[in-house]
Amino acid sequence: MNALIQWTATLLTIVAASTIAAHISQKATGIAFAIFTVSSLLWIAFAAMENDHGLLVTNLALTAINLLGVYRYLIRKKPA
Repeated sequence: MNALIQWTATLLTIVAASTIAAHISQKATGIAFAIFTVSSLLWIAFAAMENDHGLLVTNLALTAINLLGVYRYLIRKKPA
């Protein structure tokens, strides 16, 4: 089970980072941040199962950053 979580998180991280780097559109970037959020949550689960405190703390912070990206690119209304 740990390997499945680890490899799913890895693949999602790569997809999200590639999408953001490609800078296709604002919506695509927002979706990539949502994918990053899922990836970070999977890394948190993996870190908890492996008792890896560094990975856990890093991904708690990254989850907050990713949620900010989701808000900024998908939720927030741009001023007129």
